[in-house]
Amino acid sequence: MTELEQARPSIRRTLLLSIGLLSLVGMLLLFFGARQYGRRAADLSYDRLLNASALTIADSITLVDGQWEANIPCAALELLSAAPDDRAFYRVFLVGGRTLTGYDDLPRPPSLAADQSVFFDADYRGEAVRFAVLRRAASSADGPEAALIQIGQTRRARNEVAGDIVWHVTGWIALFTVAILLLARLAIDRALQPLARIEQDFSVRTPFDLRPITRAVPTELSHVVAAQNHFMSRLSSNIDALRAYIAEAAHQMRNPLASLRAQAQLALDQNSPQQWRQGLVAVERHSDKLGRLLNQLLSHASVTHRAELHHFKPLDLRTIAKQALRESVPQAEPRPRVRFDCDADDTRLHGDALMLREAIKNLIDNAIKHGGSEDAPILVRLQADGAGLLLSVDDAGPGMSAEQRERAFDRFDRGEHASAQGAGLGLAIVKRVVESHGGRVVLDTSANGGLSVRLHLRRDAA
Repeated sequence: MTELEQARPSIRRTLLLSIGLLSLVGMLLLFFGARQYGRRAADLSYDRLLNASALTIADSITLVDGQWEANIPCAALELLSAAPDDRAFYRVFLVGGRTLTGYDDLPRPPSLAADQSVFFDADYRGEAVRFAVLRRAASSADGPEAALIQIGQTRRARNEVAGDIVWHVTGWIALFTVAILLLARLAIDRALQPLARIEQDFSVRTPFDLRPITRAVPTELSHVVAAQNHFMSRLSSNIDALRAYIAEAAHQMRNPLASLRAQAQLALDQNSPQQWRQGLVAVERHSDKLGRLLNQLLSHASVTHRAELHHFKPLDLRTIAKQALRESVPQAEPRPRVRFDCDADDTRLHGDALMLREAIKNLIDNAIKHGGSEDAPILVRLQADGAGLLLSVDDAGPGMSAEQRERAFDRFDRGEHASAQGAGLGLAIVKRVVESHGGRVVLDTSANGGLSVRLHLRRDAA
């Protein structure tokens, strides 16, 4: 296994580690909870014996003629014999501290006992001891008096009972945790089976099989599969469009190349310099046509590629239009008459400068070829269009019929009034650019009876 494969995150490993860590934390919490519960349960059981022993001793204490008499019965200590490994200690003393009987050095209780037994833990003679303290009140000629009964027992039996409870509970917890991890592993493997089936489907597909995934998948994967299907649909559409484009481009290039070769061969068969010159002129004319076709093919491919990238930046459409005018209007005579008007104060928008400049250049080039005249110049106008911008190019040419406008944006469709120099890609490029910017193209009749192409552009094409 390579370092890259080792570094890849694994859903199965992440889930198992998360569930394992959660189970471990839960096991520790249950362990501490069971330990506290076992200690309380053991104390509750043995505290009842201590309390019973203290009550038995209290019943044996009497106040006779102002003197306390304590006769400890054997039954009081026999109650604690249920724990043979433990040791018991007792003491009967007055509130002032004088010991009547028992161990005089027993730890003092934290507070004087009430009528109910009070329990506390303390260390005595190197061992942990649990004590119970009970108050015994009596009346004498001098007034009410009281004696305290303190009885204690080491914690050996208590700790054994608590430990037995803890380890039994811990054993069950451990078995339960292992069962959870095994079931989690099975559940995770089952949940990941759709991914394995999708992987198997893709592994046997050919590179050109872009059919959508139709397998039933869990809800959590439905969005991923839908996005994958959408991506494959777009890819399939792009591939189909590319194939059709290549086929059309090959067909369009075949005729100029055939004409170019025919003119060259015809010129080679001639003996007259005048005929050679005529042949060279024809070769130059066909090579110019082929060059324009290649330029528009490259322009169309570039626009299509950049439209997919969608790398838009802030720009000034007025500056872009002026650049397109300088690059597309011929400088040699006779120069066509082209006028640029800008009626918008703010011409900023987000877009691709290269694509927009290419679209405007194609519109101006088409207008020069098809509709320029001395009386009616080509008009390029930029104006506000609600929240967006409107750029229109009007000419005085023959225009288009309604039927021609419907198919004017098809690639390589040149129309009945098109120039022989055109390749039929100009309006297709324009439409691709405008739609990638979230706008629309409208073909209409200009004021001079020619064609008016209007580009409605949004300021923010994001």
